[in-house]
Amino acid sequence: MAVRLFPVAKFIIKGGLAGAAVYVAYDQGLLGSGTQGAEALKKAQAALPPAIQEWTNYLGWELPPTPKFDFSPSDSWNKGVQSVMSALSVAPTRACEYTVEGWKYVKDLVK
Repeated sequence: MAVRLFPVAKFIIKGGLAGAAVYVAYDQGLLGSGTQGAEALKKAQAALPPAIQEWTNYLGWELPPTPKFDFSPSDSWNKGVQSVMSALSVAPTRACEYTVEGWKYVKDLVK
């Protein structure tokens, strides 16, 4: 009997953890717009270092200082989207150019 309940309990626990993770992500604004995600990231960057320092003091560990770098996920995302859209906008022109070059090459081989 207990052998049959173990997979069910395991499934319920995993489902509960996954549901809780989705709820927390939604509650913090991570599933919203880009500005909500940026605000959530700023809140996390402000809250995590003191929390980590408190836990390391509690456990008696000493961690090296975290590196400081200026990285904006929204700027990187926007740059990636702009690059993709730029490539898609010139794709028909490039395809025509490559087709003309290919036909010239084939004609030169046939001569």
